[in-house]
Amino acid sequence: MPFIPHTDEEVRAMLERIGAASIDDLFDEIDPALAGADFTTLEDGVDEMTMLAQLAERAAQDETGPCFLGAGCYDHHIPAAVWDIASRGEFMTAYTPYQAEASQGTLQLIYEYQTMMTALTGMEVSNASVYDGGSALAEAVLMAMRASRRRRNARSGVAVAGACHPLYLETAANIVGRQGIRLAPTGYLDDGSADLDALAAMQPAAVIVQQPNFFGVLEPVDAIARWAAENDVLLVAVANPMSLALLKPPGEWGDAGADIVCGDGQPLGVPMASGGPSFGFICTRMSLVRQLPGRIVGRTADRNGEAGYTLTLQAREQHIRRGKATSNICTNQGLLVTAATIHMALLGRAGLRRVAESCHRKAGQLVQALTSIDGVGRRFAAPFFHECVIDLGQPAQAVLSEVAGSGIVGGLPLGPMYPELASCVLVCATEKRTDRDIEACRSAFQAALRR
Repeated sequence: MPFIPHTDEEVRAMLERIGAASIDDLFDEIDPALAGADFTTLEDGVDEMTMLAQLAERAAQDETGPCFLGAGCYDHHIPAAVWDIASRGEFMTAYTPYQAEASQGTLQLIYEYQTMMTALTGMEVSNASVYDGGSALAEAVLMAMRASRRRRNARSGVAVAGACHPLYLETAANIVGRQGIRLAPTGYLDDGSADLDALAAMQPAAVIVQQPNFFGVLEPVDAIARWAAENDVLLVAVANPMSLALLKPPGEWGDAGADIVCGDGQPLGVPMASGGPSFGFICTRMSLVRQLPGRIVGRTADRNGEAGYTLTLQAREQHIRRGKATSNICTNQGLLVTAATIHMALLGRAGLRRVAESCHRKAGQLVQALTSIDGVGRRFAAPFFHECVIDLGQPAQAVLSEVAGSGIVGGLPLGPMYPELASCVLVCATEKRTDRDIEACRSAFQAALRR
């Protein structure tokens, strides 16, 4: 039986109704050169045993020593209970809870997740998550543009204040650029923070600021939030959720707070896992809830007075007409959100704060150790959370290759993203880094620089 079981009579009736001669006519806009694919260059498949051996070899390449790499993916401790619970069949195999009466557990968990995220960010509403931090930023920009166009049609650009994650910006530009939205970076000052004078000279529809920024620097977010409010500009905040246990939440920036908060939830119970997968989060004001993509779980009471959960808002294309959807790529990362919710519940407010304080303390210890090496110093003087840019005085990529030979992931070379920082490396320390790890890192850098 064919996958789509239409009879020949049904197909002929459909084609006659729409005025097409054949099924192929429905795809005539596709270039004939793209209609078929040459699979002769693909290698033959391998058996299961060979496949597992090859994957095991590749997985072993990720088994390194201490990791001082951050830049959006962080080596935090994950309590064993997190994935013991998240891996239960009820969570592991659950999909989107379309049937509320059969999915109360999953719906309650997402509701708890939304509640925790609004508490962390200081906002009023959260969705059920999106793909990752980059797509979350893209969706936040689209939200801001939909909301602002009702007030200020002449504005089409979005200002990027300071150093926002380059990969987030690249992802966002790929998505929003097709809708005529331009992202305009303002650059950064000598201390690594946003150039407020350059921002003040712009007339954007919205402004993006990351806190801490890509360099780990703490931005003057109160000043940026006040400028945005005074100029009727929507403020999109990109945040590290772990830092929010210690720093002022975006909802309290300035006098009115941010309008939209987004970011990547990887620090909350999700392993680095060779770079993914993760989940993105978006929180906003209640006044913008109709612009929020994806799904929102709500709580109510049934006719017996018992608490019940359901998908309250579902503004994506599979639920409503495509043209009215806020997004056609967003989804909720159910399993990873499950892990994050369990992780936050286990640690609680005080536990998250202790982790954040430990990260900040360990990062300061790491920076002090590395800058004690002759010729090595901090590139930016501004305060930082748990990442910092270190200037090695020579090409960073070669030095990091030497450091890797010692079994240490030394950080991220910034030259490929910022040519003017070719001698700089972004280093990070989390609560997992011990005094011994930090001393080993210092010794590895010192030996590499000598060579």
